[in-house]
Amino acid sequence: MDHRAEFDHLVRDRLGVTAASQVMWSGPRLICIAGDFTRYDVHAVREHRRSIDLVRYRLFGRDLLGLETVASVSGGMQVSRRARRQAVARAEADVQRVAMPELAGAVDEVLLGLGDGVNRVERKTYRAYQRLRNFACVCPPQRSKLLVYLKVDPKDVDLVPGFTRDVSGLGHHGTGDLEVQLRTPRDVERAQDLFRASYAAA
Repeated sequence: MDHRAEFDHLVRDRLGVTAASQVMWSGPRLICIAGDFTRYDVHAVREHRRSIDLVRYRLFGRDLLGLETVASVSGGMQVSRRARRQAVARAEADVQRVAMPELAGAVDEVLLGLGDGVNRVERKTYRAYQRLRNFACVCPPQRSKLLVYLKVDPKDVDLVPGFTRDVSGLGHHGTGDLEVQLRTPRDVERAQDLFRASYAAA
């Protein structure tokens, strides 16, 4: 509110006179977006008597941005943790509803593009990609990741926690001893050498 004139000038320069005339000063809100905040930032916001949101962002690959409200104060009243959790959960659910089917589509395109002889077979609990035999099995998308099982010996791979896992001897849908966990388009790119190795071995 101490910089109202400067804000009006900025809006007028960027968006025009009409937009500047439509700014409502009766209930201003400040939204701070950053990679992270300290506990001192959160404390300072809670001490204010203004409407302020601290929003943390995370980048997932090149095309996906996640937002989480760290603190939200409305006219000096802190928004309840439960309401904040519900808002974040709704936002995450919206992102995941879009992201996971798109990720599954990208994996499907990559696996089918490995060669002319690739067949896709729908099973009850997974989708199999086969040449003479299965070389990849893709399970239905989970809330935040897509699991792919490959016919690759885990001993031949530098396992990366959260990305690749040795599941030989563990029960799971589909066939293959190497589990690949995909969360972002970048993970699909990282997995392409593994996809090709499994295809070559089939």
